[in-house]
Amino acid sequence: MIKKLYVHPLPVRIWHWTNALGFVTMILSGIQLRYIGLIDVVSFRTAVLVHNAIGMVLIANFFLWLTFYLFTDKIRVYHPELSPLKHFRKSLRQARFYGYGIFKGEPNPHHVSVYEKFNAMQSMAYQVIMMIVVPVQFITGILLWNVQRFSSMIEMAGGVRVVDTVHVLAFIFFTAFICIHPYLASLGHTRIAHFKAMITGYEEVEEDETPHAAP
Repeated sequence: MIKKLYVHPLPVRIWHWTNALGFVTMILSGIQLRYIGLIDVVSFRTAVLVHNAIGMVLIANFFLWLTFYLFTDKIRVYHPELSPLKHFRKSLRQARFYGYGIFKGEPNPHHVSVYEKFNAMQSMAYQVIMMIVVPVQFITGILLWNVQRFSSMIEMAGGVRVVDTVHVLAFIFFTAFICIHPYLASLGHTRIAHFKAMITGYEEVEEDETPHAAP
């Protein structure tokens, strides 16, 4: 029997879709800036203005996300109370499921709950993305936004070429992530279950999974 479990609060859903649309816009405008002359959908000036404006929105959105999770008990969603060894074992089981079990029709080893909506692999990956990759992308973007003003910091980082290379590598990572994320989101009990949950806030889970939910 399927039961609905409220796992995505409204602030999280707003943040998620703002982030998704923002990063897609940043990727498209970034491609326009990188390949000016080859791709001319909009003018260079327009692409710069859009890229910078959306970048500032995403930075503000990041700090809203960070504040929400740090000052509520929802931080456990990203950092569950597991020993490193237990977390590693759960990650291995999840990797086996994605690489083999899912093609054999085996059940997902992860059971969704209010404080464990991410499996062990997702939890670890999202911590790295949100606390390392995203800040690096924002910092390098700010430095490139005004090279003259931040010249001393850029030199400390190794020069414009180094900062730009790091920014582009992060861009490539997020482009790949944007492509892979919808596929992984389609691996629910139906293809649209997880997409629907991020709109309504309610994840559909099997009845026998609900005891794992926090009260």
